[in-house]
Amino acid sequence: FRRGRRGYELTEAGSALYGRGKAVSEQANAFSLLALGSVEAIEGTVRIAASEVVAACVLPQITARLGEEEPGIEVEIVASNQVENLLRRDADIAIRMVRPAQNELMARKVTDIALCICAAKSYLDRHGRPQKPSDLVDHPLVGFDRSDEIVRGLTAFGIPVSRSNFRFRTDNQIVLWEAVRAGNGIGIGQEPLASRDPRLEKLLPEVPLPELPVWLAMHRDVRTSMRIRRVADFLHEELKRYSAGAGSAANSAR
Repeated sequence: FRRGRRGYELTEAGSALYGRGKAVSEQANAFSLLALGSVEAIEGTVRIAASEVVAACVLPQITARLGEEEPGIEVEIVASNQVENLLRRDADIAIRMVRPAQNELMARKVTDIALCICAAKSYLDRHGRPQKPSDLVDHPLVGFDRSDEIVRGLTAFGIPVSRSNFRFRTDNQIVLWEAVRAGNGIGIGQEPLASRDPRLEKLLPEVPLPELPVWLAMHRDVRTSMRIRRVADFLHEELKRYSAGAGSAANSAR
């Protein structure tokens, strides 16, 4: 610095040092990320981002089994339907229903989760069971509020439903699922969840529904972390098991 009439001013040499210091700081941040990737011990915290339904209804059972096999690992769950920024370390691993587009991320396809039309048995006992797809128009439906995705899908299949057919509407996936389980009407959910819930009954398997692709993503710079890779591999196998169990239960409508 040099002293001027307005106080201390940065010299040319100081400016050069500042630029170099900033570059060093950025390199240090990158080094920190790389250092995390070289950690060998299978212990510490792993932060997982997943959708609301997966975070609330699927992951707890998986992480319980993980805890039995790897007691040194601590898990943090980010329940969000927004794509977490793995580049900024908002999460170590993300479970997503779309493939991440960033080149810095490693993504691998895990499986496809089937969807199904279902309802609470208590509701069906009161209101009867639809025998064919067109019968859905005579039942209160449970679906999204601001999205017309379900309406468009059913209409394309020849089922003339409109917003008014959906007596219970919400954009929160957990609330939506609980509304179906509580008997508010007929809805759509993940088939593995419906199959393992004794209160629910699957309906109208002839209606074609899309599958949910499941992707696991992580930053390339942490791919050598044994801790993170261990959790990612565990999630990969457990999510495949979860999806494969979709047809194992016996509570489908006959």
